[in-house]
Amino acid sequence: MFDVGFSELLMTTLVALIVIGPQKLPKAARMAGLWVGRINRTVSAIKSEISQELHAEEMRQLMQENSIAQDVQQLVDQTNQAVLEAEQALKAPTTEPDANDTVA
Repeated sequence: MFDVGFSELLMTTLVALIVIGPQKLPKAARMAGLWVGRINRTVSAIKSEISQELHAEEMRQLMQENSIAQDVQQLVDQTNQAVLEAEQALKAPTTEPDANDTVA
């Protein structure tokens, strides 16, 4: 994240030693470490939450696509059934009443 070399780290430590003093420096370093840890945990939690939300959104999209695919498949099945019924109706022999079969 930060490009800090050894010389920059040494300079920061010397400035902190001069400004804070040798007696308060360990406590200040400990507090800085705690704050950095809290920040890291917070950033990690936010990343995790964003990842979960993205995953949930992807799942919603897949479910929507699956629902659309099921609707299309249902329409295809209904169309196929209608075509089969029409073919059967055309193949079935039609019986027309004969003129000889009239009841007197």
